[in-house]
Amino acid sequence: MGHCWSKVCKSSTNDVDDEKGTPELAGGNVHLVTTMEKWEEMTSQANKDSKIVAVNFSASWCNPCRQIAPAYREIADKYSSILFLTVDVDELAEFSTSWDIKATPTFFFLKDGRQFDKFVGANKAELHKKIMSIADQSQHTRVSSLISCNVSLSSIDIGLEHGLGLVESTKEGTSL
Repeated sequence: MGHCWSKVCKSSTNDVDDEKGTPELAGGNVHLVTTMEKWEEMTSQANKDSKIVAVNFSASWCNPCRQIAPAYREIADKYSSILFLTVDVDELAEFSTSWDIKATPTFFFLKDGRQFDKFVGANKAELHKKIMSIADQSQHTRVSSLISCNVSLSSIDIGLEHGLGLVESTKEGTSL
């Protein structure tokens, strides 16, 4: 697994308030994932709800991770249509390795359980720009789907108004 640039320079003071070790990495609309069960639960629900998932692979000892965490939480509060997760790479080391994490923080963006974008680093402005773009694309896709669905329903309504495709079954037989 990759390393955070700050691991070598890690301070000797412990900024962690929580027994889990990573309270500053989550909170608000950002959910901390420290077990595979939690990962499965959260991503399954997102898939059912057709939500995009933003995943921050992070570590409590990583200064850039801690620096971008407040911005990530703030962004999560703005975009409720996206599920925001933080995976603790120390708690889920094998899982993190399976995602080929070479540096922290690394952000993955998933739709229907599949990765469609990635962002590495702690640049707040770039992260916000990327998430804003993803949220806009998601919104555009939803609107397009609704318009398409609405057009299809309108076609059905028109057909029904003109007696097309309306079949009525009776004891005597089928009539139009």
